[in-house]
Amino acid sequence: MGVTTRPNTRGPAAPVAPPEDQRAPRRGWRDIPAPVRWLGAGVSLLLLALAVFVFLFQWNWLRGPIDDYASMRLQRRVVVHGALTGQAWSWTPSLTARDVSVAQPAWAGKGQMASLPSLTLAIDLKSLLHGQFVLTLVDAERPSFALVRDQSGRDNWTFGASQGPSPLRLPPIRHFTIANGFMTLADARRRLSFSGRVSSNEQIVGFGRGDFSLAGRGTLNGAPFTAQILGGPLINVDPDKPYPFQTDIRAGATHIVAQGSLPRPFDLAVFQASGRVTGDDLADLYQLTGVATPNSPPYDVTAHLSRHGDTSDLTGVHGRLGSTDIAGHLTVAAEADGRSDVTGDLASRRLKLADLTPLIGGAPRGALRGTVASAKQLATAAKLSAEDRVLPDARLDVARIRQTDADIHYRAESVDAGPLPIRQVALHAALEHGLLTVDPLSLLLPQGALSGHIRLDARGATPLTSIDLALANAKVEELLPRRGPGPPGVEGALEARARLSGAGDSVRAAAASANGVVAVAIPHGQMRRLFAELLGLDVGRSLFLYLSKDQKPTPVRCAVAEFRAHDGLLTAQRLIVDTADIQAQGGGVIDLRNETVNLVISGKPKHFRLLRIVAPITLKGRLDDAKLRIDFSKVGPQLGAAAILGATLSPFAAILPFIATGTAKDADCAALLAEAQTHGAPMAPRGH
Repeated sequence: MGVTTRPNTRGPAAPVAPPEDQRAPRRGWRDIPAPVRWLGAGVSLLLLALAVFVFLFQWNWLRGPIDDYASMRLQRRVVVHGALTGQAWSWTPSLTARDVSVAQPAWAGKGQMASLPSLTLAIDLKSLLHGQFVLTLVDAERPSFALVRDQSGRDNWTFGASQGPSPLRLPPIRHFTIANGFMTLADARRRLSFSGRVSSNEQIVGFGRGDFSLAGRGTLNGAPFTAQILGGPLINVDPDKPYPFQTDIRAGATHIVAQGSLPRPFDLAVFQASGRVTGDDLADLYQLTGVATPNSPPYDVTAHLSRHGDTSDLTGVHGRLGSTDIAGHLTVAAEADGRSDVTGDLASRRLKLADLTPLIGGAPRGALRGTVASAKQLATAAKLSAEDRVLPDARLDVARIRQTDADIHYRAESVDAGPLPIRQVALHAALEHGLLTVDPLSLLLPQGALSGHIRLDARGATPLTSIDLALANAKVEELLPRRGPGPPGVEGALEARARLSGAGDSVRAAAASANGVVAVAIPHGQMRRLFAELLGLDVGRSLFLYLSKDQKPTPVRCAVAEFRAHDGLLTAQRLIVDTADIQAQGGGVIDLRNETVNLVISGKPKHFRLLRIVAPITLKGRLDDAKLRIDFSKVGPQLGAAAILGATLSPFAAILPFIATGTAKDADCAALLAEAQTHGAPMAPRGH
């Protein structure tokens, strides 16, 4: 049977719904898989909780956790006393803490190391996603810092358990502000004290617009101190690009200017800089560097500094110390115990010997007459002059030299030594835990050399100094000043040895307690006859030689002087000059305690002499101004005897006391020279 339909005259036929029993089943909540339902519920609850947390969150809830975390990291109590505020919904989230205090470490006692009324920090999340930690903002308002270091070297600015030296490593900072900060420093180890203001800013307008500036001003050990660091705009800081900077530091008379760069801002463990340092005394640099440097006259030095971790290299060192030029390189390494280790090579084209006197606490000779010297050294020179002394009494700073080790080689190609004919100087100085040795020390003469070693032991309570110096193959005529035309008054080989030791923290104190021996010998030579006759004080012959301007020499068979030192008093054990015609012997003392000399020498002719006066020659006075005179006070007995003989016998008899019969014998020069050699005089074979 067919199905008939009515034609649709109004358009397409409408769909006809299937029967209810043929429709697809409707999917509900229970039809979603259980894991998906639980995940959706968890996310919904998390979003709800987050919304509630954000709505109800207070930043102050973080004060306790922040206090505990910071205290653990810094190994001292950190407390945020005021409110915490922040901005989290940003690519540069920030946090501001009010009234923050950082306590002193336990060993430093009570009190606060730092107080910050307000501190704001912000980080760059985009950089953090690339593995780089960048602070976009560090803003501290009116912070105060009390920095302390004790005698053992512990300091309160080294955080954590380690107290070893460590360069400051900061992340890149794109905006850094310290508003009206205050800082004090009490450094017992280096005996430093500082008090002053610290501030930083970025120029907004005018010259230096956008540049960063960090400045400090105050007093360092009572002297004015200023420091300024200028850098490029912080907004452009890139962790992968060097950051340029300039510094200008003044501490008393010391002035440092430098410019350089940080390869990794702001990691101070690695940087390079070129600069210039000027000042009155190199020793003053200890206040800024912690490295013990020797005393010096006013200086002006340039160098290039490269730092890598705990090691700093000073290359291209060039400048002057007083009137002496200086060049070379140095390396300074920080040791684990806080001391410094300095190694290097230095050289001078021309050394002015007077520039070395500040090294032992004195003043350059001639400082009061225009020689390069600082105000302190001028005062020292004036004091020594007023007291008629040459040995300085400046105290050795034992603590400083115990904090530095050193190994330095030095050479001077030429020397300005005044009347002394020193041509070159070379030395090797080593300092280790307070023990300083200069070995070898060599002073080259036109002929011969003065060489040996010096040892200063400052490891104990009282420094101990010892010297062992030998003069070999030298010539007398080159060491004695020439007076007038003609040949030298004395010629010949000269050998000497000095072995002395003393205790004290100054040159004067060590000299005043000196013990040892000094031996000087002329194995052979010649002297002008006039000098020889004066030793025997042959009036007639000396007058004849003087009036005739006789320049002829007479042989010197030997001359020996030996002094024994005990508690600063050098007593002559042997003082003999033996020539072909005269033998002179003497004695006396050189007193290092009051810096005086008192020597007497008198001679006897070996042949008949007419009109001989028995009057000794004396050398008396201060060490630096001893006078050579004839002591006519000893002529009294001769004059008295002459008067008696003239009155009782005849006028001719009056001259008999002045006549020498020639009783002096040749000295045993071989024995004398052997004795001198036993005590250290480096004798060369006769005729050498």
